[in-house]
Amino acid sequence: MDRYSYPRIHVERTLAIIKPDAIHQSDEIEDVILKSGFTVLQRRRLQLRPEQCSDFYADQYGKFFFPNLTAFMSSGPIIAMTLACNNAIARWKSLIGPVNSVKAKQTHPECLRAKYGTSDLKNALHGSESFHAAEREIKFMFPNSVIESIPSREATEEYLNRYVNPTLLRGLTELCKHKPLNPCVWLADWLMKNSPNNPQICDGREAEWQQEKGKEYIT
Repeated sequence: MDRYSYPRIHVERTLAIIKPDAIHQSDEIEDVILKSGFTVLQRRRLQLRPEQCSDFYADQYGKFFFPNLTAFMSSGPIIAMTLACNNAIARWKSLIGPVNSVKAKQTHPECLRAKYGTSDLKNALHGSESFHAAEREIKFMFPNSVIESIPSREATEEYLNRYVNPTLLRGLTELCKHKPLNPCVWLADWLMKNSPNNPQICDGREAEWQQEKGKEYIT
C-alpha cells in the first residue's frame, strides 16, 4: 500500500435470522455475532404464519423443498436482526457457512451452521444473499422502521468520483499555491465556498444575459 492509498470501508446492512431449530441457543449465537464485530441495529422475536413465509421466500417458489421450508420456518418463533458492519453481507454469510449443515460440518466445521444446524433444511440461520435481497428482507421483517438507505458500493464510488474528488483536488491544488498559516481552516473555508452543491451566483451583467437568453425560448 503506497502513501496515498487507504483501505476501503464499506458499511452494509444484512438480515440475520435465528431459525426455529436454533432459537433455544439464541443467546449464545447473539454473543458470537457481537464478538464478531457486528452491530445489531434492529431485533425482534416473532412467529411467521405459513403465508408470510411463502412471501418471504418467494424467490424459492416452485422448488421441491418450498413446502417443507415454509412449514419449518412457521413451526416456531424466530429472531430477526438487522446487522451492520464493514461488508456485512459477505462477512455474515462467511460466519454462518454453507447452506447444508451436514456438509458444513465437514468443510467448514467452525461455522455457525455446522455448530447449530442439523440438515440442509434445519440449518439454524439465515443470511441475505445480496445487497438488494438484504434491503427487501429487512423491509419485510421490520416494515415500520425508518433507517436511511445505505447506497451500494458502486453508487458511492460514482458519487465520489463525479462530485467529491474533483472538488477536493482543486482545493488541495489551491492550498499548495496559497500556503496559508492554518491549512485546515483555509481548506475548510475553500470547500464551503466552492461546494458543487452550492448555487452558482453570477454578477448583474451575467444575470441580464441569462434573462435575455431565456426569452428566446418563450413563445
